[in-house]
Amino acid sequence: MEDRLKEIADRHSEVERLMSLPETASDPNTIRRLGREYSQLQHVVELWNKITRAQNDLEEAEEMIVEENDPEVLEMVNMEAGELKEKLETLTNDIKLELLPKDETEHADAVVEIRAGAGGDEAGLFAAEVFRIYQRYAERRKWKMKVLSENATGVGGIKEVTFEIEGEGAYQRLHLESGVHRVQRVPTTESQGRIHTSTATVAVLPKAEEVDVVINENDLKIDVFHSGGAGGQNVNKVATAIRITHEPTGLVVQCQNERSQLQNKLQAMEILRSRVWDIELRKRQEEVSANRKAQIGTGDRSEKIRTYNFPQSRITDHRISYTSHQMQNVMGGDLDEFIEALLQEEQARKLAALGD
Repeated sequence: MEDRLKEIADRHSEVERLMSLPETASDPNTIRRLGREYSQLQHVVELWNKITRAQNDLEEAEEMIVEENDPEVLEMVNMEAGELKEKLETLTNDIKLELLPKDETEHADAVVEIRAGAGGDEAGLFAAEVFRIYQRYAERRKWKMKVLSENATGVGGIKEVTFEIEGEGAYQRLHLESGVHRVQRVPTTESQGRIHTSTATVAVLPKAEEVDVVINENDLKIDVFHSGGAGGQNVNKVATAIRITHEPTGLVVQCQNERSQLQNKLQAMEILRSRVWDIELRKRQEEVSANRKAQIGTGDRSEKIRTYNFPQSRITDHRISYTSHQMQNVMGGDLDEFIEALLQEEQARKLAALGD
């Protein structure tokens, strides 16, 4: 571990030097990239300094225990030594976590796509509720949220919605939400009180900056057409909706929320970059791990990850067999109970893999 920490200390000094160069100051992308790396390295360096100080204090305390004859002083020193050992254990665990291989997406914002699945109108209503859960969760964490594309149903539900969440740890905290969310309840339109099962799919992508993904304009097919839905004269007279097809991957992105072609194109490119980056990251993960299906948070959209059982006020995450009966709180955006449990499980797996 000490060799790795020495490498980090050297890199910390190098990044500090690079950030002071005049040519760096004139490049916003480089400043942002180096700033993030410096912050991460700085945290490790600070932890190591705390460990070093605690180790030195413990050695001094242990020397006093050997030499001290006064019972009262000896009791105090023994207590201090015990506290230092606990502190060292905590700090050592913290730095082990910091030394785990970092994902490129660690500081990324999130692009979230929600689609109604099986279940007709009820699936659309549930998809809208899932959307509101993430809206409220973003509000709780004081994250910024922007809808990029939305296709509503006529009964208050949504067919699909794509939105961006910007804030500290947005993708890191939300990435394990990807998958199929299932609801079991009596729909409002059900006259005989039968419980129906419907689904909504959630895909959480890391928001890609231009520095992360370079897309060749020659690989794009761009179509312009008239927006559908509400919009008055602008819809009837001006073609503003944008459909972008990325020919190498076959990905198709469509945006019509804004009133100008340029705004819709910019938002469509945001979504496209995030989807392309997500594909690239998945390919790398599959190359690294042959046992990917067994891992938490594969993001496979066909994977049933969570069931919301309204009659029993029970929510179960099937990946970690975690159940909560706080239905009202969760529907109000209080997701931390599930997110923390999933992140702890993911963290434990990474530590176990590091030990192997």
